[in-house]
This record gives sequence, structure tokens and C-alpha cells, in this order.
Amino acid sequence: MSLGSSYQIGRSAPGPRPAQPLPHVRAATPLGRLLLGAALGHLLALGLTCAVFVRTYPGQWLDGLLLPRAERGGGYEQQTVLVGPARAVLATFGSPTLLAALLGAVLLVGVLYRRLLAGVVGVGMVLCAVVVAGVVKSVLPRPDLQIVSSSTHNSFPSGHVAAATTLLLAFMLVLPGWARRWLAVPGAAGVSVISSATMITGWHRFSDALGGVLLGVTLFCLAAAALAAGRRGGADQVGAAGSRRAPDSAVRRRLVEGAAGLAVLLWALLVAMPGLAASVQPGLLVAIVAVTGATILAVGSVVFLVRSADFVSPTRLRHRAPRHPGADSRDGGTLQG
Repeated sequence: MSLGSSYQIGRSAPGPRPAQPLPHVRAATPLGRLLLGAALGHLLALGLTCAVFVRTYPGQWLDGLLLPRAERGGGYEQQTVLVGPARAVLATFGSPTLLAALLGAVLLVGVLYRRLLAGVVGVGMVLCAVVVAGVVKSVLPRPDLQIVSSSTHNSFPSGHVAAATTLLLAFMLVLPGWARRWLAVPGAAGVSVISSATMITGWHRFSDALGGVLLGVTLFCLAAAALAAGRRGGADQVGAAGSRRAPDSAVRRRLVEGAAGLAVLLWALLVAMPGLAASVQPGLLVAIVAVTGATILAVGSVVFLVRSADFVSPTRLRHRAPRHPGADSRDGGTLQG
């Protein structure tokens, strides 16, 4: 009988293996990098929309097919009973007083949730969207391609839609994660209403409204990436924060949110769409549905992207360094002596 051990001589007994990070945590990607990638993707989509709808014959023809020029007057105002309400929506949203109040609300929410820097960035994002949209419209020529239903007047992108999109996403910067998801659906619906109003009144074409949404989302991704890059620690990786949450609560939360979104969608299909379809031309209806779908998709994607991010001030993320284990005993001895 051998009294030797089954382990080889000179090799120590195996101890407990060090803890390995979970695969999904190890593969987590920095949020700033993902946001920059999303900004680049939306910027490419914006450039492609401009190149196709502004510079090419098929694009201008499609814009004219969706929103044909009026037979009298040569304008793009659509023949529908919704012209009056659409003008009222644009007049209300374009009020300097209301815009100032909404921007002030962004700053106020930022102060209340200790995200003042994010609020300032959000306000700057809205102002930047208005300026960029105005500059692009003034410097970008629209060629005359001899299309009957088109004109050389350039209105790409829509400043109203870009301002509405960035205003909604500015609140996403200052609100906590649980509140963003509940604001995303009504906020996207509000942006869609403003986009539809600009097309109904003939202020903008379909491509202009789509370009305004893409411009706003691009600026949001850049602003969020800058805020994420300025933070050290915290939720700067996608997947690391969500992995610590209880699976059951996450599933219940997703089910509730999905049921609420489904209810809103069913309401839109059963109540809003029949009335809208009966009061507008087919081309305008297609344009409204397409812009609404693009808005929901773009806003939903960026809200999902920053779901685990918390744009608090960097000072709140700092924690005191752990004290030495013997510090308490030394302090206690000093106090007792």
C-alpha cells in the first residue's frame, strides 16, 4: 500500500480559486463609447436623409407625393380640418414664454435631483438644436430638379421638431431612471404631435420632420456621452448596474411597462387612427405614421441605452476611503486614555 499522496511532490495542494467576474459584467462596454457610437449612427442617418430627400430626384418626388402642394396658392398647407388645431399647437409651443418656462423646469428638476450640471447641459442642448437647424437651413442649398410638386425653398431640418426632441431628452438627463421610462411614451407622443402639426400646416416636409428628430437624438447622445465621460465610477458601464438587481422585480417592472405601452398603442390604433385617417389625405397619413414610428423608435432606443446611467454630479459619486481595521481600536484607546 502506498502511503504517498495522490498529489505530485513539490506541488502545493490546490486552494480555493479566486472569484471570477460574471461574463456579462466582464463584457460590459463603457456607456460613453456606446453613446458616441449611437451619436455617429444617428448623424449618418441624418446625413443620409438630407442627401436623399434634399439632393436627389426620387427623394424630392417622395416628399411631394406624401405632402403635395396645394392647387391654390402653391403652398404646402394640407386640406384638412386639422389645420386650425395644428396652428394652435405650433403657436403654443413656439411661445417664448412657454419655452423659457420649460427650460426653467429642466433646471429646476436638475436642482431637485442634484443633477444641475445635467440640467445646464440639457438647456444648452435645446439651444444648440435651434441654432444648428437654422444654420443648416441657411447654408444648405436645395437644387431645382424640375419636380412639379417640389420647390427650391429649403426647410431641412425642422427647428420646431429638433427643439421638441431635445427638450424631451433634456428631461431624460435630469430625471432618475425610473421616471424616464414613464415620460418616454407621452413625451414621444408630444414630439409626434408637433411633427405632424408642422406637416399639416405646410411649414415642413416629411424629411424635415424626420431630420429634426435625428438631429435632436444626435445632440442628446453627444451630451450624454460628455456627461458620462466626466463621471468617475458609478454606472459608467452598461450591464454592470442592472446585473445586481433582483430578477423577479425586473421582470415585473418590464411586464408593467409593456402592458402600459401596449394599452397606449391599442388606444392609438382604435381611437386616434380612425379619426385621423378620415380627416387627412393618404399621403399625409403615411407621413404622420412614419414620423411617429421613427420618433418612438429613436427616443425609445436612447432611453433604453441610458437606462442604468445616473447623471448625478461627480461629487455625489465620491465615497470615503475605508478606514484601517485597527483605526477604531486606536481611536478608542485614545478616547479612553
